[in-house]
Amino acid sequence: MEPRTASESRIEDLERRLDIVEAHRAITNLKSEYGSLADARYTREGVKEQSIVDEIASRLASLFTEDAVWDGGAELGLCEGREAIRRRFQEPTLAFSWHFFVKPRIEISGGFATGTWDVLALCTTRQGRAVWMVGTEHDEYVRSGGVWLHRRMKLDATLMAPHDRGWAGEAISESRSKGP
Repeated sequence: MEPRTASESRIEDLERRLDIVEAHRAITNLKSEYGSLADARYTREGVKEQSIVDEIASRLASLFTEDAVWDGGAELGLCEGREAIRRRFQEPTLAFSWHFFVKPRIEISGGFATGTWDVLALCTTRQGRAVWMVGTEHDEYVRSGGVWLHRRMKLDATLMAPHDRGWAGEAISESRSKGP
């Protein structure tokens, strides 16, 4: 076997680096699709009709491996397996949500990756209360058949705060009137 040339080594290194960049982009797109679909179950007036929610729940579940785990913590529950995840998303627990996943920290190793995302969600409870939800999602991903999927998603909610009172227990208008 002949030794590799400098050009061959460089091309191999570039291909490896490109694979990491493409994986990072695919995982970012996967997370974006997850958030978009989770929110697509709602209008500003509430939950969409059940047949639409069912179709969206199936699309959401397809973003997970067959043996995936979705862990929403004590408030939202634990689902094991794609089918359980689909059923969970068929039954929205809110009247509205809009998720923002920010500050991704993604580590890729071949066909496996981990990701940590800060999440901010504007939500309306079933009782009509507007709330802020802030937390961190810890994800595991696998590349299956050339496609990145969630293998595990765990939400650590930091706070759920009423929109009108804020997370410090003081209304925004009150804090503004007190000055800096």
